[in-house]
Amino acid sequence: MAIARIGKGIRVAPRDALVADSTNPEVRGAAYGLRQSLDTIGAFLGPLAAFAVMAASENNFRLIFWLALIPGFFAVALLTVGVREPTISQTQESRSNPLQWQTLRSLGQGYWVLVAVALLFNLGNSSNAFLLLRAEQTGISASLIPLTLMVMNIAYSFSAYPIGILSDRVGKFGLLVGGFFLYALVYLGFAFVQTPWQIWGLFTLYGLYLGMSKGLLLALVANSIPANLRGTAFGFLNLAVGLALLPASLLAGGLWQTLGAEATFIAGSLFAIASVLLLIAQKNKY
Repeated sequence: MAIARIGKGIRVAPRDALVADSTNPEVRGAAYGLRQSLDTIGAFLGPLAAFAVMAASENNFRLIFWLALIPGFFAVALLTVGVREPTISQTQESRSNPLQWQTLRSLGQGYWVLVAVALLFNLGNSSNAFLLLRAEQTGISASLIPLTLMVMNIAYSFSAYPIGILSDRVGKFGLLVGGFFLYALVYLGFAFVQTPWQIWGLFTLYGLYLGMSKGLLLALVANSIPANLRGTAFGFLNLAVGLALLPASLLAGGLWQTLGAEATFIAGSLFAIASVLLLIAQKNKY
């Protein structure tokens, strides 16, 4: 699992930079939305396929892992054959050390505000395990709990690309603010939810929040930084998000144990509202 996480850390920033390099600014919302949609479709079709193979093979785990290698090899082959990194003129600026203070300053204040917003927001964005625990508390049976994540991913996959297209027409900033605000409302909903049908609705809205925020944040970052520093910029963004996830879950767990589940979700909602206010305060930079 640790190796898998390291692999994700290595590939995410270069992938996002390649998407930015391969698209025009006027269609980047659609590009990142499509990437998020396809990624999420794979995220719920993969487990369904694994479940079917497990049932047909009488729980042959080795077969599952061998079969999982096949799409991985196809992905590497497609990347090798079908993707070409755009040629960038080898100026002194592009060859400079990206960790130098002057280079980091050239990323611009707008970019660092987005990093700060992402860090602040994710301090309240705890593990999805807390959502599943809340679903169980509300009365959803253990056998149905995995389906809540499927509902969330379906809503995510079907919303990310259309919202990306819409953002290219009406602007990304307002939709991103709306996505963060929707998250705040959804977490308030989880704090006070009473019945199972409300849980299903909240997971659907949570998927919509993902569709309204993940790709749009990446598109805003791509449009606010120099082309030669995109890899560095996405790397720092993912570093900020990664640093926030552990304390976010520790905070959520501590609040759950001491004050109850309601406190966990109210705190997450407050962090989201604070992120919205910070983003709105810096609106003129976008």
